[in-house]
Amino acid sequence: MSLTTLLVANRGEIACRVIRTAKALGLRTVAVYSDADAGAPHVQLADEAIHIGPSPVGESYLSIERILDAAKTTGADCVHPGYGFLSENAAFAEACAKAGLTFIGPPVTAIEVMGDKARAKRAMIEAGVPCVPGYQGEDQDDATLVKAAKEIGLPVMVKAAAGGGGRGMRLVHKAKDLPAAIKLARSEAENAFGSGVLIIEKAILEPRHVEIQIFADMHGNVIHLGERDCSVQRRHQKIIEEAPCPIMTPELRAEMGAAAVEAARAVDYVGAGTVEFLLGADGAFYFLEMNTRLQVEHPVTEEITGLDLVALQIGVAKGDRLPLTQGDVRLDGHAIEVRLYAEDPANDFLPSTGHVTLWHPPTGDTIRVDDGIETGSDISPFYDAMVAKLIARGANRDEALGRLISALKGTALFGVPNNRDFLIDALGQDRFRKGEATTAFISEAYGETGYAPADISTELVAAAAIIDFKLQRDQSTAETVSMNDALLGWSSIRDLQSFFDYAIGDHVHTAEIEQAGPDAFRLRIGDETVDATLLEWGPHEARLRLNGRTVQLIFADTPKELHLAMGDRSATFMKLNTLDLGAGAASGGGTVVAPMHGKILEIAVAEGDTVSTGDRLAVLEAMKMQHEITAEIDGTVATLATAVGTQIAADDLILEITPEGGDNT
Repeated sequence: MSLTTLLVANRGEIACRVIRTAKALGLRTVAVYSDADAGAPHVQLADEAIHIGPSPVGESYLSIERILDAAKTTGADCVHPGYGFLSENAAFAEACAKAGLTFIGPPVTAIEVMGDKARAKRAMIEAGVPCVPGYQGEDQDDATLVKAAKEIGLPVMVKAAAGGGGRGMRLVHKAKDLPAAIKLARSEAENAFGSGVLIIEKAILEPRHVEIQIFADMHGNVIHLGERDCSVQRRHQKIIEEAPCPIMTPELRAEMGAAAVEAARAVDYVGAGTVEFLLGADGAFYFLEMNTRLQVEHPVTEEITGLDLVALQIGVAKGDRLPLTQGDVRLDGHAIEVRLYAEDPANDFLPSTGHVTLWHPPTGDTIRVDDGIETGSDISPFYDAMVAKLIARGANRDEALGRLISALKGTALFGVPNNRDFLIDALGQDRFRKGEATTAFISEAYGETGYAPADISTELVAAAAIIDFKLQRDQSTAETVSMNDALLGWSSIRDLQSFFDYAIGDHVHTAEIEQAGPDAFRLRIGDETVDATLLEWGPHEARLRLNGRTVQLIFADTPKELHLAMGDRSATFMKLNTLDLGAGAASGGGTVVAPMHGKILEIAVAEGDTVSTGDRLAVLEAMKMQHEITAEIDGTVATLATAVGTQIAADDLILEITPEGGDNT
């Protein structure tokens, strides 16, 4: 079969990644885009791009009709779905076939079986693949699910039968929490996948999440390409992945690989797929699910096998035989990937939106960057919060880890809260360095209080002041008709001093700076003195010597903010000298505002209701997740400012609570 034009039914980094391989294979490429993505990198990268609708996914990237119309209009003869969106939608695969389009993915029946966790589990039990004890019956009455959970024995996982990515999933430790967990999981599943069917599984606490990459062709050949360890997760979504698994043995790999191959054969699989397992400390493993698509973390497998998985997908879809057998598969070295998210790790990893002031990816031959953003991009509330992936390969795990940490320190994403600093911290944790991380890693490493960024150091404030001073001085010099460089910073009366005041959170930092030479400075910050020398200067990078220590900086300047990354710490310095301090601060816990852009799915209280700290007030849907908004104080609901179904922006008022024993003024 010959293919000529590939339409990528996706966006962001995965669309860019697929387009690059397709172009390398000589295929003409077509991108689709929504209103929010009109200027996105994947649109610019493709040979042709076509608009498919408004920003909400249901009116664009999840619209089968609009994507098929785009394929017809552009003359595409094949479609790659990427991951997420319609990638595991059997109706989409079937519609492609009816439209005469080659779907770069597995057969419809395989998607249907594996896309339904209940059916998949039944099929795996029949095929002899080890499975977690649980309930996957057709009776979906809440009372039936509660009864099944109690019979299985708590803790249990309440999970959407359709979909994945942590959506429609709740871990329940106490029987009293089951009804609420079932309600939330069902609602989230219906909104994300169009199906509220749930399964219940025994929670295997502190396992490793290990998955096997399989490939199958149309000629009956099925192989596996080794494993990936994806244990480091938050909200059941992966953030760090590596290959191979740090504790894998050849014997266990062969056993898990064979089980994965049998899982694929059981549904007559064709193409790329991933069979996910929970691996216990005792070496026992259990089938979790099969993802009938390319995984986000596929690059680590590519890095250690030397294979291009997208190229293999396209070849298999054309009817080609797999170009290698199981005996040909070689795993060479070690690779680790991190997912860069627009989110706030210090605030329970809450997704964030906004304008990208600067995207500064790392450079060098030892790091791979798969991204879908650029400076000037807008992070939209309509899509997943992942914006880029960084992948490092080494001859061994220590080398790969060192290269990845170094690359992250040379990375900056300014303008939106993100997890860059958290990733550096997590990779440096002793337990991760030793290869001992399980799915409980984040909760164990950061405890109940969660991740907290390091304090702002004197050196970081000094670096901010020097950059600010340099930028202002250069601007003034550029506006001066004639100025001798030797006179910069000189006064006949006394040394010139400049003061810079910055706010970060609730703290104010003041730096007093004087120029001690053309590129030399002395700063006083509180009771400390910093001697500094500017060694190198570029548009967004600088190198300084601070009290004898050389540091590399990445920065971006705006009229009211200075963004700065130095080593493992990045921060946004609000310039108090330029801010309008007359604007009043937001009210306390009595004023409840939206933490991010999103849609109000539920209002749990009415005006006049009495609430206590921790009570659920509302449910906000944003970035394909549902977030409970709870009361921070005891009191009475005084005002409801929004309604169910309303789209609201970050910091928009939801409701106001009059504190107990007072008024909300």
